[in-house]
Amino acid sequence: MKKIYLLFFVFVVTFSFGQTNNEIDTHVKNEISRYQKMLATTRNVNPNTLNYDLRYQRLELTLNPASSANITGKVTSHFIPNQDMNSIYFDFNDALTVSEVKYHGSNISFSQLTSNEIKIDFPSTLFNNVLDSLSISYSGTPVNENIIDSYSRHRLNKSTNTSVPYVIYTLSEPYGAKDWFPTKQSLNDKIEKVRIEVTTPTGIYVAANGKLISETAISGTQLKTIWQTNYAIPAYLIAIGVTSYNKYTDTIGNPPFPYINYIYPSNSGLTLTNINKVKPIMELFETYFGPYPYRDEKYGHMEFDFGGGMEHPTMSSMGTNTLSVYAHELGHQWFGDKTTCKTWNDVWINEGFARFAEHLYNEKITNAGNKTAFITYLQSIINNITSSNGGTVYVPESGLESFRIFDSRLSYDKGSYLLVMLKWMVGEDAFYQAIRNYSNQYAYNYATGMDFKSSFEASTGKDFTEFFNDWYFGEGYPIYNIKWKQNPDQSISFKVSQTRSTTSAPAFFEMLLPIKVTGTSGQTAELVLNNTTNDQFFTLLLSFDASSVSFNYENQILTKNPTITNDTTFLTTSDYKEIPLKMYPNPTQSEIRFSGVIKKQNFEIYSLDGKLMLKGVYEPGTSINISKFKTGDYIIKINNSIYKIIKN
Repeated sequence: MKKIYLLFFVFVVTFSFGQTNNEIDTHVKNEISRYQKMLATTRNVNPNTLNYDLRYQRLELTLNPASSANITGKVTSHFIPNQDMNSIYFDFNDALTVSEVKYHGSNISFSQLTSNEIKIDFPSTLFNNVLDSLSISYSGTPVNENIIDSYSRHRLNKSTNTSVPYVIYTLSEPYGAKDWFPTKQSLNDKIEKVRIEVTTPTGIYVAANGKLISETAISGTQLKTIWQTNYAIPAYLIAIGVTSYNKYTDTIGNPPFPYINYIYPSNSGLTLTNINKVKPIMELFETYFGPYPYRDEKYGHMEFDFGGGMEHPTMSSMGTNTLSVYAHELGHQWFGDKTTCKTWNDVWINEGFARFAEHLYNEKITNAGNKTAFITYLQSIINNITSSNGGTVYVPESGLESFRIFDSRLSYDKGSYLLVMLKWMVGEDAFYQAIRNYSNQYAYNYATGMDFKSSFEASTGKDFTEFFNDWYFGEGYPIYNIKWKQNPDQSISFKVSQTRSTTSAPAFFEMLLPIKVTGTSGQTAELVLNNTTNDQFFTLLLSFDASSVSFNYENQILTKNPTITNDTTFLTTSDYKEIPLKMYPNPTQSEIRFSGVIKKQNFEIYSLDGKLMLKGVYEPGTSINISKFKTGDYIIKINNSIYKIIKN
């Protein structure tokens, strides 16, 4: 987890970025001008880059962290026009200087724009659907317009000791990829293949996405390292770490695949102890989420000096040595990397799911066999969500103008609780099967919240329109007041009332409500109330005398300070009509009973030809004997209601 504090003159604006709300590191930025520049950039899609599909990029970089942050690079891009075109745009920070653009071996004209784009003009028209390529050479020192340091250089652990080596690392989420290489940053086009070639002085090692192709000595003083990923990847997830790393090679998973970790040459950061504890987390996630998405390449970690972590595919960047952060970043490999949010408005697709992966780790490993501890853990999440009354999981357009995207209370915690509630509503087996189906349906592609909704509905056969309207797009949460009483026939009645945390919340949250009844002899019954209206009455069958009733007993749903009380007076004469009567058993051989009958009721039983067969007074807790009736169908009238009886 990362909390960043922006000091804007005389006031402080706080927001969260990173990966849990339990591990917090403070990072102070005083350069408001950079933030303002970041706000001026295109958010989800740059319309100038919509006319082509970026298929491949090869980054050829020369870096020396010991001497400077300077980068000398050439990026070759293969692309397919989706219309005839005479020019092409790439996102690229104008703090770096382009020296030339090569097209089919010749220099062609280009312009670096103050909009942080490079416009390249072709000598002739490029035709639709014909693969083509060009290369851009550039150099300079990256200047971060992103509030996060998209490209950073400093001494390891930000030490002031001049004997400590330097590190260069990248973290480009959400808008920073263009700060260090020309690319297409819009969330509408994943790059199918990326090759990263970095030349450094000998003894300086490069960690990056993908599979290690080679490490080759050059003239005895330099090392050329080549990584390549063959899985589609958005530009913001391309990453490098460059310093005098210690490299640890192992295997992970079952069956095993490469597990490679790059750690600073000190004992002050990541530890092999926790790195090894990731192995059972990997097996857990493969069990519930499906096979690790990059088994053909690797998984691992590269240490960096940002508080928390970042989910770069195949190699998470780690600055915090806690297992919850390791679990969060690993969860991202499925949710955020394999399937990526299609807009930053839908960052829940990344962060809510990764936060949920933390819940799974906490449930199945940290608190395995200790349900009470896990319920307490969930309560801590609820407490954070309900620490403020409003806020949506979906990020409104105004939220793209700030780091509301990475609000830990909303995008992370409230987002994760949508999944907690869905899991309870459909059951664990159906939920995880739906999750796997969704992950496969949008594998190595983009998805929105509504894409997930559609996929989840298709898997479960249930409609969640109201749920998403209330919980994804809606603000706040419901607060419940529940009254209960047991009736003479042992049925149990409830009156459920609901208020809203804020007036901007949905008018009513339609929800399934978890109720647990405990009997006088220790019996238990877990009931579910389908709450669709306010001040709603329910009567359910019970086979024992109740001593206590609890609500939301395992924190299955999101609410705050609910009340549930035993109140024998809450049902008045005017309320009787609100209580549904239920007849049982039906079909029957000998007798019928009714639940929901609070007082004596007259009844009449007729044959289908209209003949009166029996009349009398039904008392709560009694039965009506029809054992002498012939086999067939009958009609009973009671409490202004009509029921069909099937006599066996």
